[in-house]
Amino acid sequence: MLACTPFTVVSYFFMWYLPPFVSGRVVWYLIFYCLFQALTTLFQVPYSALTMFLSTDQKERDSATAYRMTMEVLGTLIGAALQGQIVASAHVSHHCIVNPPVNATDSWHDTPSLPDPSDPLSHQAKVYMIAAGVIGGVYLLGIVILFLGVKEKDDPYALNSDRAIPFCKGLGLTMKHGPYVKLTASFLLISTAVQLEQSNFVLFCTHAADLRNHFQYLVVTILVSAAVSIPFWQKFLQRFGKKCAACGISWMIPFAVMLVTIPNLILAYFVAFVSGLSIAASLLLPWSMLPDVVDNFRLQNPHGKGQETIFYSSYVFFTKMSAGIGLGISAAGLEFTGYKPGICRQSNDVILTLKILIGAVPAILILVGLFILLFYPITEESRKETKLALEVLRRSHQSTENLDDHKEGISVWQL
Repeated sequence: MLACTPFTVVSYFFMWYLPPFVSGRVVWYLIFYCLFQALTTLFQVPYSALTMFLSTDQKERDSATAYRMTMEVLGTLIGAALQGQIVASAHVSHHCIVNPPVNATDSWHDTPSLPDPSDPLSHQAKVYMIAAGVIGGVYLLGIVILFLGVKEKDDPYALNSDRAIPFCKGLGLTMKHGPYVKLTASFLLISTAVQLEQSNFVLFCTHAADLRNHFQYLVVTILVSAAVSIPFWQKFLQRFGKKCAACGISWMIPFAVMLVTIPNLILAYFVAFVSGLSIAASLLLPWSMLPDVVDNFRLQNPHGKGQETIFYSSYVFFTKMSAGIGLGISAAGLEFTGYKPGICRQSNDVILTLKILIGAVPAILILVGLFILLFYPITEESRKETKLALEVLRRSHQSTENLDDHKEGISVWQL
């Protein structure tokens, strides 16, 4: 994590840098965007797996996961606010004409003329570079706090005599582990639904619900609701269980359907608040359930070592896949129905597509994902049994090692 962070900061900065040439800008941004995504993945895998190396106690791991997710949502909110405020002066506000003159029907669909500077030293280019530099500084501050403030244990789950399983063999065992397959399949669908909701909510508010002047506040409402509700979900899953808490993900479905059928400002804010609750549950639960899956795997394969990173890296891969699937579905649907960025009024087919992407498609994906989660075999009782079994296994192994060391010491003394 420490090694990749400087490169991540550099790649992020050049994502917002305006190169002096024009013809190769697409390639420039494509390279640095892909590099940034690869480096963030390289950081995210050990960062998320670090939970398993902080403690073997299930309650402590769940608490650390809840704290981590709360800070991530707050970080997203703070980062969006910082960059948004810095680059605000680079945007020229424009308003759509609700009732255009009869002789101005052509301007109804015209794209507002916004400055498109090609000069790297223009005000807009400088502002975006300043914002990128500030966010890069936040990256560096975060890694310093992590490196100096977090102390990991040397694989507290492994027995001392364990040998690391080769990656390909470990990956095969991971993909055959029933609880992991069910957990991944369930949250792959749920994460895709959340991605669809997030990526199309602004477009829906702008073009379908005529709430273009409120979408910034609606997004802030979602983020604040998600941040403050994660501690609530942590308490809820401790008392009622993790599978029961997963039902909270479905709370957004009826309200999103209501917003699609009855666009209303007050209802939109309420939907944003409830969506934040559901998004918080969808963020917290998989990362809270994944350590239980690793414990279950450890109990069935007591002499394997180093499987934690395989579980976490493959799950990060599936979260990236869900984001790609969600964006792909949105882009394909809007492109097929004739969406044109920048115009003030979209066609009825585009508006209908946005309603489907906000209401019907996420609802189906969430319900199917929750149905798969019903077959997830790890319950609160089985978690406790696994915890006790692992403690007995470690104690018995420790006793065996101490006895072997004692016998070896006696043999040396006799010689």
